[in-house]
Amino acid sequence: MTAKYRVAIAGCGGMANEWISYALKRPEVEIVALVDIKLESAQAMAGKYGLSTPAFTEIRQAIIETGANLVFDVTVPSSHYSIASTSLELECDVFSEKPLAETMEECNEIVALSERTGRTHAVMQNRRYDPRIRSLRGLVDAGTVGRTGYIGASFFLAPHFGGFREVMSSPLLLDMAIHTFDQARFISGADPVTVYCQEFNPPGSWYEGQAAAICIFEMSDGSVFCYQGSWCAEGAPTSWEASWRIQGEKGVILWDGVGMPYAEVIAGGDQSGKFIRDYEQVEAQAVSMDETFHHGCLEEMFLSLSEQRPAETDCRDNRYSMAMVFGALESAKTGRKLEIAEVMNHSAKHMQLG
Repeated sequence: MTAKYRVAIAGCGGMANEWISYALKRPEVEIVALVDIKLESAQAMAGKYGLSTPAFTEIRQAIIETGANLVFDVTVPSSHYSIASTSLELECDVFSEKPLAETMEECNEIVALSERTGRTHAVMQNRRYDPRIRSLRGLVDAGTVGRTGYIGASFFLAPHFGGFREVMSSPLLLDMAIHTFDQARFISGADPVTVYCQEFNPPGSWYEGQAAAICIFEMSDGSVFCYQGSWCAEGAPTSWEASWRIQGEKGVILWDGVGMPYAEVIAGGDQSGKFIRDYEQVEAQAVSMDETFHHGCLEEMFLSLSEQRPAETDCRDNRYSMAMVFGALESAKTGRKLEIAEVMNHSAKHMQLG
């Protein structure tokens, strides 16, 4: 019996393990092709999982010869547009690692191609599938702190990666900020309207490029999202999930990215005449999820196919998170506050990652 989802996996590096291990859990999925520019990498991946799956070096040939109808794109970012466009044109749905693409123009073209072919293209944003951020979103949605006016995310770590990141022009914004920017959109349920960004390289940095940034986004619900981050911040590191403050009209929601989020709101009773009001703490409700992080995102992607609806991280939605990255980079270069609509409609190839 032919499987419902015939999957071709493009890219057989370390990250592919997350995708393959999830695919093997699903009885309606068959991995029919493993693709990598290094044929031996695809063959090694097949051997690791005991698969008799054929190996290829080119996605077009893999799809045509195996009849694949779904592509997992786990290639390097510079290949995402090529893999997506080829796969969509050959009538495959696509689930892709982040980023959507390397330029805003390519992001827009993938969206247009998805709409023209009627095929799904969804992007991995694994941090949305952390049960703790779902609990945080629950506090926001319940109106615990009323209307949100400010969202702040602090990201201060000092990873000594070595290698390519230490010579990138904008390592923090290019390689990491997409996660926090997408988290902010998920938490607020709002999209970016404007951006201003200043990048800099602090004293003591071991990066050649700009390893720190401060970004201010005006959001579609009227709130302001402020991101401050550094990848050369020695001492008292934040979580990789960032440290969050969501300020509303009735109080604040705090999450350190490690434990559970909670709110502190104005306490009940008569507080008239008080200079500083009394507050009470509201605990977030734990959220139960069958799958989390990468596997949670993949589960939602498959559910969207079965329900014939856009995935939560569909390319049309993810384009806004990408525009936050491209907009921040462009603002830092020009010193201007930018309209996100201007960024999203920009087709110049210089507005790209790298």
